[in-house]
Amino acid sequence: MKISTKAIIFLGISLFCMNADAQNQLHNYVDPMIGSEGDGRVFIGPSCPYGMVKPSPDCTVNPNSGWLPLPKEVTGFSQVHVSGTGGGPKYGNIQIMPFSGSLDKLDQTSYRAEENVKLGYYETVFKENKIKTEITTTEKVSFYRITYPKNATKELKIDPGFFLGESPEPEGREAQQFVGSQIEIVSDTEVRGYSRIRGGWNNGRAYTVCFWATFDQPIAKYVTWKDGKFYSNQSAQFDSGKKTAALLSFGKDGKQELNIKIGISFLSELKAKNNIEVEIPHWNFNTVLSSLENKWEQLLSRIKVSDDTSVAYKKMFYTGLYHTMIMPVNRTGENPLWTNDEPYYDDFYCIWDTFRSSSPLITLIDPNRQVEIVNGMLNIYKREGYLPEGRSGNDNGRTQGGSNAETVIADAFVKNLKGIDYELALKAMLKDAEVPPGGNEEREGRGGLEEYLRLGYVPYGIDRAGNRTIDYAYNDYNIATVAKGLNRTEIYNRYIKQADSWKNLWRSDYENKGTKGFIMPKDATGNWLDDVVFGESKIQKPTYKYTPTITESPWYVCHWCVFFYEGTSWEYSLSIPHDIPEVVRRSGGDLAFKNRLDTFFDTKLYDVSNEPSFLAPTMYHWIGKPYLSSDRIRTIIKENFNSSAEGLPGNDDSGAMSSWLAFHMMGLYPNAGQPYYLLNTPLIKQTTLQLEEGKSFKITAKKMSDQNQYIKSALLNGKPYNKAWILHDDIVRGGELILEMDSKPSAWGTTILPPTK
Repeated sequence: MKISTKAIIFLGISLFCMNADAQNQLHNYVDPMIGSEGDGRVFIGPSCPYGMVKPSPDCTVNPNSGWLPLPKEVTGFSQVHVSGTGGGPKYGNIQIMPFSGSLDKLDQTSYRAEENVKLGYYETVFKENKIKTEITTTEKVSFYRITYPKNATKELKIDPGFFLGESPEPEGREAQQFVGSQIEIVSDTEVRGYSRIRGGWNNGRAYTVCFWATFDQPIAKYVTWKDGKFYSNQSAQFDSGKKTAALLSFGKDGKQELNIKIGISFLSELKAKNNIEVEIPHWNFNTVLSSLENKWEQLLSRIKVSDDTSVAYKKMFYTGLYHTMIMPVNRTGENPLWTNDEPYYDDFYCIWDTFRSSSPLITLIDPNRQVEIVNGMLNIYKREGYLPEGRSGNDNGRTQGGSNAETVIADAFVKNLKGIDYELALKAMLKDAEVPPGGNEEREGRGGLEEYLRLGYVPYGIDRAGNRTIDYAYNDYNIATVAKGLNRTEIYNRYIKQADSWKNLWRSDYENKGTKGFIMPKDATGNWLDDVVFGESKIQKPTYKYTPTITESPWYVCHWCVFFYEGTSWEYSLSIPHDIPEVVRRSGGDLAFKNRLDTFFDTKLYDVSNEPSFLAPTMYHWIGKPYLSSDRIRTIIKENFNSSAEGLPGNDDSGAMSSWLAFHMMGLYPNAGQPYYLLNTPLIKQTTLQLEEGKSFKITAKKMSDQNQYIKSALLNGKPYNKAWILHDDIVRGGELILEMDSKPSAWGTTILPPTK
């Protein structure tokens, strides 16, 4: 058979184009390793968007996301993890581990010779036994492809007794605690069981992770294990409050590749089996991987950047979007606490971290998903009495400051998200704001609420009194926003007044580093406190001097006992997102506020690694100097973010840090709970948002270069646009914002300041 030269050329061109198209797919720019080392703590394994199952290696019981870099050992691969979190670990349930050898040792720890990680896929080869493990996943089912060396026996450990954060200290705070486990070899290709664990970062009640594992080869031999003993003649170990496991051998015969599907359920083992039947009714690993890639491609393609964007920036941007959409977790249909058809989401970790930028970014990318998430929060309120602030393992907790679900709801309301019962939402917000949680302040509601309502502030002596006061003031503003929109005038009048409560802790005469006015401690009788007691002694009461720069924990008080949670007065005194013009006035006017911001950044009082400072780099907007905001943002990103494994400066906190970066790379930043975005010089020359109903919104920075970094003028849909902020409605209507760039600052955006309270 003869093939013409033209046909060969055509075939070659076609293959080249197909390969080029595959390389240009946006999910290829996602690098799950960005932020995996240092403080980022991101999850590196495969995950669906908001996926319930997140399989990856566990490198001892210590890391929050399971993974640690080489050369750290691997104890196994578990199926449930979180991403980017601080505090004590959570999950790490239903661990498996391939090995080769006799069935007489539970510990099969190995070391990685190599590792390959990309979106939807994890691969490693162990040094000791040359076993290769590949992982991908669906929403509720992990898929493993394990290749053993030629002539080696094929063994596997299944350990439902394993979990992350195990501590030798009984009842250790934020440590997970074992409750029970069970395992049964159902047939020569099936194993089922569960793990029941409590505690972890939110000190939550017990949760149960059920599993059903299926294999494409028959089990040739097995032993079960319970409480340190092996049993060769027992196919099951029931739950008696002791750890259980099984070691399986698939022998030498047959192929060297063992495929494993592990269905996970928070309801039952049979539901876990059904999840396999529904999601992966076949044994094609590559089909599952391709489907997962396509899910992410559809979401990532809703924001496209210009082709000339550097590879590093593309990786940073699309990985930022990816990290934002890993959590919270969609557990609709997997709720063990009550039954209904409404959305159910878990692993809000925490809303204190995510309300500022993660939730607004999800609203831009996938508004229908954000509606689901808000309805999931209302679903929790209807059944448990309070909106979640933090939640994991099907249990509320922990509260770090305010009741920030209010901000998420207000953000959805002002951005006109449909499909949410805002009357019900207002009731839920009012429950937080008016009903003390009765000793459950760590789990939900507002701690110190009675004092806040009586005094107008939370007095020193109540944990986190400083940030609770200013958070509650903003949450009250969020309530006022929704009440006004629903024509609930009496509620609006009350809460817009309470939104000023932060002023009751503003000490106008206090000066530090040439700046006047700070949020400072005050006792219940109204006295300012220069010296405060530390320690818990009932006899000796030593004091320390409280200043706006002091970090109290762990030097003086416990992590949760501070006046400001994870921050200082320099940071929190700026964290008044609904009333920055008043902060400007109380600081002494525009020039004094500029000097305040300059001191804040130049003397390293700004903490890039934590959320209270997220809005601060944009605050020059409120004194008519948006170009200074852009200068600060570009410097912060250049010095603290990159495309390496240490590319995030702090805990990613369920995508909070990543979403902050993604917004600023587009030249936008939300003031959450309010209907506008601040405009800054983007890092990407052109960004196109694909919106609902086939609309799109394009942001173009013309003539932008290393020299031309300042906005000279702007056009919105062909008309002059002189504001350094833009309404959400202007974006979702579709159109184009053209920013004309220049080498020096201009008068653009200096006269029409952002909206005021």
